[in-house]
Amino acid sequence: MKLNVALVAHDQKKQDLAEWAKYNKESLIQHHLIATGTTGSTLETVLDVPIERLHSGPLGGDQEIGAKIVNDLIDVLIFFWDPMDAHPHEPDVRALLRLAVLYNIPTASNRKTADMLISSSLFGEHIKREAHTVVTASNA
Repeated sequence: MKLNVALVAHDQKKQDLAEWAKYNKESLIQHHLIATGTTGSTLETVLDVPIERLHSGPLGGDQEIGAKIVNDLIDVLIFFWDPMDAHPHEPDVRALLRLAVLYNIPTASNRKTADMLISSSLFGEHIKREAHTVVTASNA
């Protein structure tokens, strides 16, 4: 099954993601790849396949991926983020990660986790996702 795989990397992590993607090229190119801004350009060059490119993260790309998650258009999120650097779009990053957890999207934030995710026998299978139930006063 062809998955929708979102690929995002902060500036200091783009090279790491590019190396990881090149190593895993044969697995990745079997799926629909979606990436933010410069990350998408870098990955198109490394993988030599077209990638659905969104805006740069700080210009709304993180929010575009979040919207795709909400609309059931993302199956896997690979987001190599830099925990040591402050980002002006930090609220967008946090919102994206929150949505990935809320909608039960398999997410990797570093190379080891990405390795485990892509090598899983479940990678390539559509897994029914179930969003967390939000408890409100009316349904409590």
